[in-house]
Amino acid sequence: MAETTQLLVDADACPVKDEIYRVGARYGLKTIIVANSWMNIPQSPLIERIVVPEGPDVADDWIAEQVTPADIVITNDIPLAVRCLAKQASVLRPNGEEIDERSVGMVSAMRDLMQDLRETGTVTTYNPSFGKADRSRFLSALDTLIVRLRRKAALARTVPSSSQTIHRPFPGDVP
Repeated sequence: MAETTQLLVDADACPVKDEIYRVGARYGLKTIIVANSWMNIPQSPLIERIVVPEGPDVADDWIAEQVTPADIVITNDIPLAVRCLAKQASVLRPNGEEIDERSVGMVSAMRDLMQDLRETGTVTTYNPSFGKADRSRFLSALDTLIVRLRRKAALARTVPSSSQTIHRPFPGDVP
């Protein structure tokens, strides 16, 4: 049986939680908010709050342990994204950028470059401002990703597995 898609949110610094709640409700997806501190969330049977102990990467560890290939992880944390991709999950940044096998190398390299530039004092800002265009891009990307995963799951249910495939000999096949 195919797994159900969940939205796992690295919530401590996530600027699009309200958008995630709306989209999750529209599609009937369980949304799990993971943070190091208590957060106010809407009252809904589809939304669950997980408060992990304080400490570096504790929320990331929880998400990486729980994620399945059917899930969508929303995070800006590149090392967490890499861990989730290794488990074949989908990863979306709050600005609407999907991180996948093709882009993870470039995203990781850019993260490392920016960290080096900040350490040398060449660049002093950490993140660009987050605006309406970013929210709109995120909503569109999340919607597209959910539809794509649902189509993929539906296709997987209709295509027979190799154990269900019936072999019909072609003329000239040797028994």
